[in-house]
Amino acid sequence: MSTAELPLLRKLELLLEVTNKTSRSQDLQELLDLVMDTLFVLVSCDAAGIYLLQTPESITGELVEHPHVLHTKALRGYDSKAPTDIRLMSSEGLIGHVVETGQPIICPDVRRDSRYVKLRDATRSEMVAPIVSNDEVIGVFDLESNKLNAYTNEDMRVLSLLASQVAIIIEKMMLLKQLVEKKRLEGQLEVARQVQLFLLPHRTPHLENFDIAAYNYSTEEVSGDYYDFVRIYKDQLKFVIADVSGKGIPAALLMAFLRGSLHSAIQIGYATNVSMTKMNNLLWESTEQNQFVTAVHGVLDSSNRTLAFSNAGHNPPLLLDSDGDALYMDQGGLPLGLFKDTRYHEYFLQLEAGQTLIFYTDGVTEAASTSGEEYGQERLARIAREGSQLGARELINYIYADILQHTEGQRPTDDVTFVIIRALARS
Repeated sequence: MSTAELPLLRKLELLLEVTNKTSRSQDLQELLDLVMDTLFVLVSCDAAGIYLLQTPESITGELVEHPHVLHTKALRGYDSKAPTDIRLMSSEGLIGHVVETGQPIICPDVRRDSRYVKLRDATRSEMVAPIVSNDEVIGVFDLESNKLNAYTNEDMRVLSLLASQVAIIIEKMMLLKQLVEKKRLEGQLEVARQVQLFLLPHRTPHLENFDIAAYNYSTEEVSGDYYDFVRIYKDQLKFVIADVSGKGIPAALLMAFLRGSLHSAIQIGYATNVSMTKMNNLLWESTEQNQFVTAVHGVLDSSNRTLAFSNAGHNPPLLLDSDGDALYMDQGGLPLGLFKDTRYHEYFLQLEAGQTLIFYTDGVTEAASTSGEEYGQERLARIAREGSQLGARELINYIYADILQHTEGQRPTDDVTFVIIRALARS
């Protein structure tokens, strides 16, 4: 029995067989080859092709003048001289016309159609059906025959059904690819998150006459919040709190680079402002122009009860006096990594018993309510005054609880990090 004599019911059964087989495979090319083999049984043709659409920006990453490029995914019936990858713009050929209009075409005599682009000398008639996904043409089926007026409306209905099946196959493959890519990225982000957590101190150091606490409330994303403590002498402690621009793996890598640079500068024994300049130049030479770091780097001396610090574009530390007064210390310079040879200054502060210093990242002040209102410095100062008699760790908890109240229980979209230093009475 010829293809033309094949009953419609048998054609539908073949289409169902294709559906069942494609549901069990995850290889797009294998599926398209199966569809192509079935096509020759369903509809009489001497040559056929499946062409899928790619936008130029998905190929080159850049916008170009022509809106569509078609690429060959499966061919049958063409000789060895025929191109294996046909590239047609939307204004070229019967195939391009179907892509542009979304309407199928039956051409009984290609020699009388000016839109026809010859790929086979023997072709006399052609039938083209669009492959449509989410109301957009993503490709075409093209059938060619050596006979004039070879195709009927019934043939077009069968071809359209097969095109619909191919659209489902491609949607499935795209969803599967997206799922695999999502899992891959989630795995990478989890590794980056573990690296980030590993770089943070595992415990808060003890320094005589001071109560010190630090904590990072992380979001689900990998961010660039960072804090660290390095003991220099028994009575001196160096610390840093920093916020790397961006999120994800690039932020985590830059944070790791920052940690290495900082530890190197600390081991040499630079003053805080010199360490900042060294780190700035290293970052400027080693990172992209859109990457930068804000940071406060300080040295706490328990014998003299002094703090020496430098601020590179970071949020101004909040100083609470024992009587409840609050003051933001806004001295500082530019973020690290923006300009080469940026100079930083070192500032000194004599700490009295009962005074508290609050260092924080912008995830604190930028935490937004459901209406979009930011937490802000004013509210931070007010809540800090309310909890000024609490220990350092308890004060962190107190402030963060108020942040969650402000955000109505929603975790902030950016990491929230604190370093709090509270001066105690001499023991």
